[in-house]
Amino acid sequence: MAVLLSKVNTNSTAYKENYVKMLSKIEELQKHIKTSQFQGEEKHINKAKGLGKFLARERIELLLDQDAPFLELLPLAGLGIKGGFGTGGTMVAGIGIVSGKMCLITANVGTNKGGAIDIATLKKALRINEIALENNLPSINLVESAGANLPDQAQVFNLGGNNFKEITRRSKKGIPTISIVFGNSTAGGAYIPGMSDYTIFIKDRAKVFLAGPPLVKMATNEIVDDETLGGAEMHSKISGVSDYLAQDEKDGIRIARELLQNLNIQVEVSQHTSDATFIAPKYPIDELLGIISADTKIPFDCREVIARIVDGSEFHEFKKEYGSTLICGYAKIHGYPIAIIGNNGVLFNDSANKGAHFIQLCNMNKTPILFLQNITGFMVGKEYEQNGMIKDGAKMINAVSNSEVPMFTLIMGASYGAGNYAMCGRAYNPRFLFTYPNSMIAVMGSEQLAGVMQMVSRDSATKSGQTFDEEQAEQMKEFMKIEIEKQSNAFFASGQLWDDGIIDPRDTRNVFGLVLALTYLNDIKGTNAWGVYRM
Repeated sequence: MAVLLSKVNTNSTAYKENYVKMLSKIEELQKHIKTSQFQGEEKHINKAKGLGKFLARERIELLLDQDAPFLELLPLAGLGIKGGFGTGGTMVAGIGIVSGKMCLITANVGTNKGGAIDIATLKKALRINEIALENNLPSINLVESAGANLPDQAQVFNLGGNNFKEITRRSKKGIPTISIVFGNSTAGGAYIPGMSDYTIFIKDRAKVFLAGPPLVKMATNEIVDDETLGGAEMHSKISGVSDYLAQDEKDGIRIARELLQNLNIQVEVSQHTSDATFIAPKYPIDELLGIISADTKIPFDCREVIARIVDGSEFHEFKKEYGSTLICGYAKIHGYPIAIIGNNGVLFNDSANKGAHFIQLCNMNKTPILFLQNITGFMVGKEYEQNGMIKDGAKMINAVSNSEVPMFTLIMGASYGAGNYAMCGRAYNPRFLFTYPNSMIAVMGSEQLAGVMQMVSRDSATKSGQTFDEEQAEQMKEFMKIEIEKQSNAFFASGQLWDDGIIDPRDTRNVFGLVLALTYLNDIKGTNAWGVYRM
């Protein structure tokens, strides 16, 4: 394949200034990540340590293979949401390697609010369930949860049942769940191990019951201690809810690793293998900080990004001279074949048709697709409407909607309007969707949105014969711009779970390398339902 030749001048003032601005965005990201790693007040942590317990993130470290990567997912869930338990909720979740097998790992943060489930934590769990099912990932739950946060019960109760349902759906497909219970697992939380394929209870620590001693006393007038009611030994010797009785936390983690090692789970790549001889890109990935525009209004060449994330900077470009605002082609990342569709400007009729055509070919070729979003939308205006911009845009959206190959999305800059849809936004169920910290997502840019609303107000006042205060309207426009930008930035979006995480651009290659390694563990399915026809 042809090697992409970079035209970036790393000594230019613009490059250097942008680099500094992107570093500032990354510092903001790191600040929020640090906040999300909160594991409870010091007194609760000290109490847990005094009982010989590990913290949630320490348990994950012990579970993972030595030096194995761990891709944390949805770390900023709940950021900016009032009334919850804070950024990240009370659960750590991600993908890692245990006993040589790719797994989805979740850990309740029992030292923060007892691991109780607020609405952000629940939504995070629901998304994790989707990822596990779609990617055929065995799950390991590190359980220590007081169940639903009772003040949030109106929001949590109905959706919460989905957690139990999804464990059983995965089990039916042969995708196992292993639960290690480290402490209290109360009420709805008791059904997490109860629904799991395999359960490991920590002696003298695990307490699993539908109702604790106080509620039992209220409901039945029976007086019983928590060990007799739901202790690890009782469940291991009498009820049978526990399959393995571990002597301590390290023993429980050892059992889980040994168990996973003996499970007959497909781990070999079925059709494609990673090319072990792959070479790194020819340009430093660090240069992405000077290339990706910190200001989404400033364009950049998508090819410069591709050149820094694909093997050997090699890219086989499709229809290079046609529909130039959409870049399409084939490459490899860490040896895994990937198709790439990236924005180099607004989508015109020809670029939309090109995208639809290429998506069909990827499905025929059974090649996963990575969408690199930096899109303000489809072109508007009389000429483009008369040329059928709606129907041409609909073709691309149709192709994305019905594509059956795995699709991934990275929002590198703007993600506005129907351009978000055509480039596989959240509503189109990409396997994974990550964003850069400079990205913006909305119906349109803040300037355009505030301006449109101002024009609508002016027209309304004119039609009703009222006086329109231009000065007041301008002040309102500026206020609206600020508010719209607050609700369009990457951190707001991540707090709402519109992505699976914000990543440092310098981690792009490794993040998608891991995602592709996971993807190629399973058969890649495409579709030829369309056949292939030229638009």
